[in-house]
Amino acid sequence: MAEIKNTLISTPQKKLELNCDVVVPGDKSISHRSMILGGLAEGVTEVSGFLESADCLSTMRAMQSMGVKIVKKDDKYLVHGVGKGGLKPPKSGKIDCGNSGTGMRLLSGVLAAQNFESEIFGDKSLNARPMGRIIKPLEIMGAIIESDENETAPLKFSPVEKLKAVNYQSPIASAQVKSCILLAGLYADCETVVSEPKLSRDHTENMLQGFGCQLDVDKQNLTVKMHGGQTLKATKVVVPADISSAAFFMVLACLSENSQLTFKNLCVNPSRSGVIDILKLMGADIDIVNETVNAGESIADVVVKSSQLHGIEIPHEYIASAIDEFPILFIAASLAKGETKLTGAMELRKKESDRITVMADGLKKLGCDCHELEDGIIIKGGKLSGGIVDSEDDHRCAMSFLIAGQFAENPITVKNCENIMTSFPNFLEICKNLGFDIV
Repeated sequence: MAEIKNTLISTPQKKLELNCDVVVPGDKSISHRSMILGGLAEGVTEVSGFLESADCLSTMRAMQSMGVKIVKKDDKYLVHGVGKGGLKPPKSGKIDCGNSGTGMRLLSGVLAAQNFESEIFGDKSLNARPMGRIIKPLEIMGAIIESDENETAPLKFSPVEKLKAVNYQSPIASAQVKSCILLAGLYADCETVVSEPKLSRDHTENMLQGFGCQLDVDKQNLTVKMHGGQTLKATKVVVPADISSAAFFMVLACLSENSQLTFKNLCVNPSRSGVIDILKLMGADIDIVNETVNAGESIADVVVKSSQLHGIEIPHEYIASAIDEFPILFIAASLAKGETKLTGAMELRKKESDRITVMADGLKKLGCDCHELEDGIIIKGGKLSGGIVDSEDDHRCAMSFLIAGQFAENPITVKNCENIMTSFPNFLEICKNLGFDIV
């Protein structure tokens, strides 16, 4: 995989007509969980379609450092599970999650229940992200965690004999918080219950059941119940294509004239497909075909055609299911007709960057009329002039501005692009195949 340079320049093409299939990499969320659950299971789990991004590889290495043998054979990974009680302390005592918030929060649920000391940390960006949201419920369960005064990483875990079950009402809709508690709940004796204000991604629930765990999932009341002490059994995991990666090129197809892109074997799990719902409300011509279900996950081919997009007020019920796709949706809004308004999305300020500020600052530099809100943004659609923007080391902001460069009046220079490797290593390769000019 080619290295991605720190600064990239995206130059608009006079005519970009697209009509082809696009195969994006495996789903990032499912890839993370395949390594963790496979390592905790009994037997050998076969994983195909694993996303070999920096984030997912950090999670894989974390499991390997605790004694899980993971071998790549042809295009599959074989995860030799050690069972819940079989993990060993890392030789260094420390686990490096790089830039992966998913890896850190999910692994914390596992580390909190171990009978050995450990420490988990990440890069500068990850070490600044909020961890109090997982520290609180884990401590209620009996975990012993040391962090700094801001409740950020590094997190140090002391040995515990056993965790106790919890009935936890999460103040935010977060799949990472929910997953962390459920993973810790595997080590508790009684029933762990997690409720949330809105439905967040449910990959952990789906995959736990795929590994033989019994859960009571009440989507109407947004509650998951799980008895502790259950044993996970190895299985086969087929990782579908990542809708978060496809979203960049969905917007590309909508904005390009006389174009149609088809995305094969895409994860269209309802807790993840908010980007499709929002684009359809904006007037996008999108069809979902050949839908199937594998291990509880909805998979389909998604066909996106050239569309006349218009501004909307984004419904709050789609925020949690599109939380990672808002940077590219902001680009769609900046080139749509009329005004787009987003509120209720404070969580965007706590991602790899403050995505509201990073995108608003960048769009203003590109000539877009937008106004930053405390919990969202107002964007008046029109034209983008081109210019220099800074992604602030946020991979999704960087890729969004590079897509925008194909529709601006002049080239867009994007600074701090190296973190694209954390989630989408072959992004530039796909761009090149579609005829982009990015140097």
